[in-house]
Amino acid sequence: MLPDRSEAERFLKESEEIHPGPWADHCRTAAVCAEKIAQNCEGLDPQKAYILGLFHDIGRRIETGTHFKHIVDGYQCMTDCGYDEAARVCMTHSFQIKDVDTYIGRIDVPKEVVEMVKEFLAHTEFDDYDLLIQLCDALSLPEGPVTMEKRLADIEKRYGNYPEEKRKRCYELKAYFETRMGRQLYEVIGVEKV
Repeated sequence: MLPDRSEAERFLKESEEIHPGPWADHCRTAAVCAEKIAQNCEGLDPQKAYILGLFHDIGRRIETGTHFKHIVDGYQCMTDCGYDEAARVCMTHSFQIKDVDTYIGRIDVPKEVVEMVKEFLAHTEFDDYDLLIQLCDALSLPEGPVTMEKRLADIEKRYGNYPEEKRKRCYELKAYFETRMGRQLYEVIGVEKV
């Protein structure tokens, strides 16, 4: 279950008021990218994609400045709201590779929470919505959509690294959705490759 678009936007705005920061505009960018890509993929619901994009970093509503914890906070927040599909994406969006050791950033939760995330990932078969939000996260800055190169460079600058294995997986996701759409990704999301 998910809220409708206007309720999702209202929830994100309320969350941004609780903990202001660029994270909310990053989510809005991811939502718009997800919607545009879904509009070009048979079998994907653009409204659902938009809402999942809006909520992927909603854990920032609970506390800003967290790393791994925002995944778990988002999952719990969306579960508490009854939005299971959004809860799932909160958990899966940072794991293009289903391995918590590939997480970029601090592990700022107890070991038992890390184990819970490991279990969740091990028992979750990623669907196209999981993959779509992973892709859109890698295309979205608060200012708007950008090339993957620019977004990954932004992450690397802030966190000190972006593992080659994850980088490769991001480009595989790009190729996968370009094949599904039969179109170039940057054309669809309105980014000029320089």
